[in-house]
Amino acid sequence: MKVFPISDGSPVQFAGPQPAACDVVVIGGGVIGVMTAWFLAERGLRVTLCEKGRIAGEQSSRNWGWVRQQGRDPAELPIMIEAMRIWKSLAQEFGDSLGFRQEGALYLAKTEAEMAGFAAWLPYAQAHGLDTMMQTRGQISTRLKGAANAWCGGLITPSDARAEPWVAVPILATGAVARGAVIVEHCAVRALDLAGGRVAGVVTESGRIGCSHVVLAGGAWSRLFAQRHGVTFPQLSVRASVAATEPMPDVFAGNAADSDFAFRRRADGGYTIAPGMEHDFYIGPNAFASAVSYLPNLRNDFKSTHFHLAAPSGFPDSWGTKRRWTADEPSPFEATRVLNPAPNMATIGRVQDSFVKAFPGLGRPKLRAVWAGMIDTMPDLVPVIDHAAAIPGLVVATGMSGHGFGIGPGVGRVVADLVLGRDVGHDLSRFRLSRFSDGSKITLGPTL
Repeated sequence: MKVFPISDGSPVQFAGPQPAACDVVVIGGGVIGVMTAWFLAERGLRVTLCEKGRIAGEQSSRNWGWVRQQGRDPAELPIMIEAMRIWKSLAQEFGDSLGFRQEGALYLAKTEAEMAGFAAWLPYAQAHGLDTMMQTRGQISTRLKGAANAWCGGLITPSDARAEPWVAVPILATGAVARGAVIVEHCAVRALDLAGGRVAGVVTESGRIGCSHVVLAGGAWSRLFAQRHGVTFPQLSVRASVAATEPMPDVFAGNAADSDFAFRRRADGGYTIAPGMEHDFYIGPNAFASAVSYLPNLRNDFKSTHFHLAAPSGFPDSWGTKRRWTADEPSPFEATRVLNPAPNMATIGRVQDSFVKAFPGLGRPKLRAVWAGMIDTMPDLVPVIDHAAAIPGLVVATGMSGHGFGIGPGVGRVVADLVLGRDVGHDLSRFRLSRFSDGSKITLGPTL
């Protein structure tokens, strides 16, 4: 198995062609966009997904590969439970190729305060009938082979799962195409085409596509695209560094994390390892504009955040990134086909240190690959899933805050029915776009 995220050097798998018209255009080929296209096509709509680079080229192939219900915001949890049901059906359709296996998610506590935080989330799990359980020190020692017994306890949901992101999402894209969706890679959407203030189409680098609805699922690029049309929301992005080890003995078949490091068993016998909380943040124009909104989040994350004065050229919030452009000129989305940040190697080194400290018998893990991704996040750590009231026909699905891969199939189904005006079956008020402009207090979701 190739253990690398998808990049702009990866071959184009979905070449279209771009149609002149359809019912819905989906902007963005991550898991949210792909699964939205899947369900729209399944419901009989003519849907075109446009991806400026490659399907799953950004965070959808660069994440940890966790499919977890545990630790979700109470408003997200019902959608995630639905997503788990969909993942199971996807695994039946595509077999082992997705790497989907229900081996559990285990959170590890070093302190009694962390244990109290886990216990506070347990009632949400119980209310939804999950198999989540608190774990004692002894139970942790039994579950983790060869562990140094550094934890006082934990929280586990045995029904939680894992999958292989860089192979799973492109496979799901083939499923969307089989259902009738058109997917066009290397095709940046430059702008909406509006008539009377509502969506009448989009303008891509290859021309116009007429449509009555657009879904903006552009991940880290969503805010930049929306701002051009006067739709504003305080989305920012953080850099998350990740590594894949060479094959190692099996210490736990599922996903596990504490405040220092996280790991997931991979199908090739290695582990995907990452910092438990540590990440990097680039200060740009949007960061200044949204500083007040992020203060509650910053108080929690300050010590685990490495601040940088400027993002590299071509990043969405780089000081040099163009904020205004016309539909007939190249856009920032063409300038950076795939957002491919360099990993923070010092962070990865600390993750290796934490791993060997926890499992001294295994030695320092040898790395097969190292990469980073930009996680699109919101001030309250929950996404926007809503109609953009200012532009009829536009639906925004962004800011998954590091939760997108696992919940993606559920969100895709919800967004498809939102476009169609159907009852989505879940309360989406927590995810409304207006919460950042109607005076609502920013309420953080669980930071488990």
